[in-house]
Amino acid sequence: MSFIEELEEFESAEEFLQYFNLDYDQTVVHVNRLHILQRFHNYLQQAADSMPDSEEAQRAVYKTLLARAYQDFVESDAVTEKVFKVFHMGEPQTGFVALTDIKT
Repeated sequence: MSFIEELEEFESAEEFLQYFNLDYDQTVVHVNRLHILQRFHNYLQQAADSMPDSEEAQRAVYKTLLARAYQDFVESDAVTEKVFKVFHMGEPQTGFVALTDIKT
């Protein structure tokens, strides 16, 4: 099984962190697991054009990017990091519809 195929089998942030032999605080992962994985995905997309050809070098890049994604949430929090689109939305929009405007 190739390196990428192995990664495709993982379903949790913990599996990725364990695979790359990274130390982690379970509390940080528990609160931020989706944010960590999304940030890791974003970092991989940014690095895609410069990804090395060798599997060993790719593994090193992946490990570095996952460690960086995890560290982002050790040093900060999900609201500050704004990984997901919902955090980039403006203030809630309110609208007013008069009862006279509602027709049956």
